[in-house]
Amino acid sequence: MKPLVAPPAWTQPLPEADPPAGMAVHQLPTGTYETPAALAVRGGSFRDKRQFAASAILVRHPRGDLLIDAGFGADLAAHVAMLPRFMRSAHHVGRTVGEQLDASGYDRSRLLGVVLTHSHWDHASGLDSLRDTPIWLNAHERRHAAEHWDGKVFRHVSRGHEIHEYGFDDRPYLGFPSSHDVHGDGAVVIVHAGGHTTGSVIVFVTVPSGTRYAFIGDLTWQLDGIRRRAERPWLMSRLADRDPHQVRQDLLRMIALEGTMHIVPAHDLRAYEGIPGLTPEPAGPAH
Repeated sequence: MKPLVAPPAWTQPLPEADPPAGMAVHQLPTGTYETPAALAVRGGSFRDKRQFAASAILVRHPRGDLLIDAGFGADLAAHVAMLPRFMRSAHHVGRTVGEQLDASGYDRSRLLGVVLTHSHWDHASGLDSLRDTPIWLNAHERRHAAEHWDGKVFRHVSRGHEIHEYGFDDRPYLGFPSSHDVHGDGAVVIVHAGGHTTGSVIVFVTVPSGTRYAFIGDLTWQLDGIRRRAERPWLMSRLADRDPHQVRQDLLRMIALEGTMHIVPAHDLRAYEGIPGLTPEPAGPAH
């Protein structure tokens, strides 16, 4: 199977960003589940077993922190039981995002919410450990999660949560036609990439060091999609993607950006290398 034709590399200036001091990005891994590479990328082997990451990202910002996705939840077994049998696979469970935040001494009142890259079970399950945290969804994904069969786990774990519905401005960002600048400083920008689900998003984050991240959700499941330009297998694309053509166009946009930023497909463990974990908060002064 031929890879996608390589798009021209991005040569325009990157968007302006003014990330404030104190901004930081942390990974919060919550577990993995096993998937043959043959079901993950075109040309993959059934002998090559990939451990799909189920992780969240904490983005610290002086004006309020955000989580990107929620990973596995405390009631994961019940969530997996809600899935069609063909979607269930062996998995390894770690600590939930809520447990990791609490163990570090993190003050949850700093959290503005959880931005879901999309509402599938392996991104939303951990909402059950974040009961008082708002869920950030755009109108497209809110509708998808409410109506589509693959939103069953989301509908279960989101009960009782405040839903913060955000919109997009007609302001292009790195080739994507619409965007939402969370803090107005270019440090955290959400773009609509509605191919995997109708409201799927990519979250671009720039930290004070100048390092840029792109948390691309399930635009591709593995870095092979970026580095080898390998799409999902045809059948998996038809099962998983609402608009395969849109997925292809957005994937090409991200391939063009390779080398300008740290691109993180949600389910590739390799993509999280170099992103620090969450360490305990420093103790306050003794009295």
